[in-house]
Amino acid sequence: MRFDVTILGSSSATPIYNRNPTAQALNINERFYLIDCGEGTQQQMLRYDIKSSRIDYIFISHLHGDHYLGLVGLLSSLNLNGRKKPITLFGPAHLKDIIQMHFEYSETTIQFDLEFRATDPSKSEIILDNQDITVETILLDHRIACTGFLFRQKRRLRKIIKERVEELQVPVEYYAVLKRGVDYFATNGQVYPNNELTTAAEEPRAYAYCSDTLYNESYFEQIAGVNLLYHEATFAHDMLDRANETHHTTALQAGEIAKITGAKKLLIGHFSARYKTLTDLLDEARSVFPETELAIEGKTFVIES
Repeated sequence: MRFDVTILGSSSATPIYNRNPTAQALNINERFYLIDCGEGTQQQMLRYDIKSSRIDYIFISHLHGDHYLGLVGLLSSLNLNGRKKPITLFGPAHLKDIIQMHFEYSETTIQFDLEFRATDPSKSEIILDNQDITVETILLDHRIACTGFLFRQKRRLRKIIKERVEELQVPVEYYAVLKRGVDYFATNGQVYPNNELTTAAEEPRAYAYCSDTLYNESYFEQIAGVNLLYHEATFAHDMLDRANETHHTTALQAGEIAKITGAKKLLIGHFSARYKTLTDLLDEARSVFPETELAIEGKTFVIES
């Protein structure tokens, strides 16, 4: 089952050359989820061959412009391109007012259903549950209400060992129960244990997206053990006072969070425009958590077991 994330933007409040504001495209079993939508996201999707027509769900973490100012343009373009398929949008309650105001004053009528679901900044909750995944909000500690998002795969059914069931002439109609772990009772009375006829599906994977936040242990338990943790790392640790003032995290702190929570891999992003190169931030995070990568735009990260 495919599970990967493509970085579309990795800058913080102001874009700089080669870095755009925050946006990511998550591909889970060929279903696409857009996480945040900073200015320029449409151009980034074109550049990195992410087809906007395939986006069915959009998640906005908070209402600072570097996380949502590309959204109205994206929705407008989808409308102009004749989209009919609905989109579900998750985000802070006032985001609905912002979108409606833009469309009201531009006299734009969207020709597809835009279902808005407000996130609740006071509690963590499951906001999406489909055949592939669940998505739950992560309560973060930023200057304004901000939620991260935890994407968890659902456990898949067991896999049939084709050669073995054909050898035993197991009826096809029995396959469904085999996939659910039931033993096979042959007509001659012999019982074949399920683990002789099937193999276990891969372990479910999880991706935690932690947008703008102070270092705060309140969400550590929720993200424990994820396969890939994306965490903001706006500043180097020598700027800790500035990070605290603006409710952001340093690269060193991001590494510490990954280590404490037992993440298998860490991805850092949301870099301040003051950093023209990112080597020092990467080295800082790796000093405490070696399995760290930079959220480089255009790069796709496979979320591995």
